Amino acid sequence: MAGSTFQTNPYDLDKMLEDCHRGVLQLPDFQRSWVWDEERIKSLIASISRAFPVGALMTLDAGGEVNFKPRPVEGAPIDAKQVVPNSLLLDGQQRMTSMYQVTLRGKVIETVTPKNKKVKRWFYIDIRKALDSSIDREEAIVGVPEDRVVRTDFGREVEMDLSTPEREHAELMYPVTRVFDWDHWQDGFDQYWGGDANQSVRDTFRKFKREVLENFKYYRVPVISLDRSTSKEAVCVVFEKVNTGGKPLDAFELVTAMYAADGHELRKDWYGDETQRGRHRRFVDTLRPADSEAGIIANVSNTDFLQAISLFYTRERRREAERVGKQGKELPAVTGNRQALLNLPLAGYKQFEKQVEHGFVQAAKFLHMLHIYRIFDLPYQSQIVPLAAIIADIGDAWEHEANRAKLVRWYWNGVFGELYGSAVETRIAKDFMEVPVWLKGGPEPTTVSETLFRADRLKTMRMRLSAAYKGVNALLMKEGAQDFRSGQKFDHTVFFGENVDIHHIFPQDWCKKQGIKPAVYDSIINKTPLSFRTNRIIGGVAPSEYLAKLEEGDRQTPAIERERLYAYLRSHLIAPDLLRCDEFDVFLADRQKQLLGLIEQAIGRSAYVGAEQEEGIDVEADADAVEAEMVMRA
Repeated sequence: MAGSTFQTNPYDLDKMLEDCHRGVLQLPDFQRSWVWDEERIKSLIASISRAFPVGALMTLDAGGEVNFKPRPVEGAPIDAKQVVPNSLLLDGQQRMTSMYQVTLRGKVIETVTPKNKKVKRWFYIDIRKALDSSIDREEAIVGVPEDRVVRTDFGREVEMDLSTPEREHAELMYPVTRVFDWDHWQDGFDQYWGGDANQSVRDTFRKFKREVLENFKYYRVPVISLDRSTSKEAVCVVFEKVNTGGKPLDAFELVTAMYAADGHELRKDWYGDETQRGRHRRFVDTLRPADSEAGIIANVSNTDFLQAISLFYTRERRREAERVGKQGKELPAVTGNRQALLNLPLAGYKQFEKQVEHGFVQAAKFLHMLHIYRIFDLPYQSQIVPLAAIIADIGDAWEHEANRAKLVRWYWNGVFGELYGSAVETRIAKDFMEVPVWLKGGPEPTTVSETLFRADRLKTMRMRLSAAYKGVNALLMKEGAQDFRSGQKFDHTVFFGENVDIHHIFPQDWCKKQGIKPAVYDSIINKTPLSFRTNRIIGGVAPSEYLAKLEEGDRQTPAIERERLYAYLRSHLIAPDLLRCDEFDVFLADRQKQLLGLIEQAIGRSAYVGAEQEEGIDVEADADAVEAEMVMRA
């Protein structure tokens, strides 16, 4: 096909494995372990032994734009490292590594059992079972310990000894290390089973050779060969779309391999080693509460980090183009998209890495300031990238009151405009360019100027995973909401110590008895942050009952004066009289109005209250499933 940069050809499996052995075919050096578990190796051997397809492989001709550091397949001879490869294996690395190790390498294999134990195994084919059509072929593939002796569970009795070729012959167990070269093994077999009386056993092996071993020898693998003109982006798409072995490779893995060609260990920067904590660990530990496994920025990924650096690097390229007089379409785009990550040179990474890391750490402080403490309560993971990049760009200026107020307003516009849910790359780049200019007196960024919050959206906020839903919760805590029982504000210490989460104000059990639909009572309007103990006291009774219970107190909870309790309720934007009268509909209308005012204050503009409906309809989930997603269990 004209213009095509690839072709598909069938290759002999034994020739490909031989190329791996010689170093002619190598892997991109992603510094990732390729240990496959024992069951998957058995399944792979079984499939090839029956001439079943095991999926296409993909190679990239060496010497093109994509400059990866190569490394031989694990277990290849030391000489293979000195060879300049003709091509690199992109897709199928685990399959080919596993087949190479169990066949040509001739050494014991390190693998993992179904119980996740590291073990060493030799693999055999049970000749009799392989020829029995009533037995699943995988049952005929046997893994045995390093000494080739199979023992009972407690190791007292020997079940099978394959420690010499003669014992292999006696047990009719064929070593997978010999599937491409059986003559020598067959000579020994025929000698062991010599004589007329054993002719049927020798015939059994000949049948096994025809029906099983020849499938290995003549097995052909479909290989998609990418030529050296293939672009970096195309290679990245290939990894994301077709990589079938384990975790798909992403842009970080590709950049890792490219930096490795220049002698830099990117994975060490991120994951660390025995001598130093990596950046990932530092992010996990940033503002991590004592009783928690991770802080608020723990889920920032390595590609998120590279994306933020790419914003700085591409902006620098754009500024250079402006300095030499380029204009309009001649100017390179500021972006953190996949192509930008793949084109980020090592020098650019090193130039901005420390500045960007500081930005992410400061972003964690910013989020805590907004009373967003847990990843579970973070409206958008994706919005951390522009937040960190903006803060990294403006430095300590984000802590100045006027700048901080604008930054807070930008953040809530992103949340309540629900702008960071999908297709965020363009949004991230625009915010990175526009927000710092706005902080210096320029025009509002589009995230602020274009946000439209609909007044009726509050009624449809029911899903615990919704960004806007989480935003309302954080705003209430930021405004000083106090626990109904203790009166404590939900600062950092109380939040974690009291196991705070979002709970119903009119309990769902009561609502169900009144015939109120989940679509109504599960709205964020009927939700507020409360401690686990307070929610237990509320139970499933009418508000009038649980308010009386809180006022009276009990052995564990002191009585609360009515005026003080009412002050607690008002801190949640709840009208005490409407709650006390169990007036659900009137309460709902009043609280919707008050929450709307809170959101309008956060985004800096009035909500849309027109009659025009938003496109589409709300997707209703099963009521129990919705509730399960809303509450984080204690």
